[in-house]
Amino acid sequence: MNEEMPDEFWQGVEQFNTGEYYACHDTLEALWIEATEPDKTFYQGILQIAVAFYHLGNKNLRGAVILLGEGSNRLRRYPSEYGGIDVDELLIQSAALLKALQLTEPEKIAALNLGQDEGLPLPRIIRVNNENT
Repeated sequence: MNEEMPDEFWQGVEQFNTGEYYACHDTLEALWIEATEPDKTFYQGILQIAVAFYHLGNKNLRGAVILLGEGSNRLRRYPSEYGGIDVDELLIQSAALLKALQLTEPEKIAALNLGQDEGLPLPRIIRVNNENT
């Protein structure tokens, strides 16, 4: 497992959790470009989920579903807790949103209030209590 995550990672987590998905993507992409495995794929999974929410905010259901699935598939390779976050919880929340999106008719996506509709709760990244974080 990795050591302590860089400050930029935690900045990206904060951006993710406050709905600044495009900024989160940019922050984590900068880390991803320079990273080595296993952190490289970890960053990519989170930034793909962030971009999925960005697409969803722009009513791009197809792009949101594709990237939400791809990002989740990348994160499934990691243990329950990795990099100081609760990976399992992020995956559970993302799977629930993906299922809800798949059941939503595309023409109804425009009427949804991202993050405010109870049927489409947006996942948050949960930090785990760890002596390294």
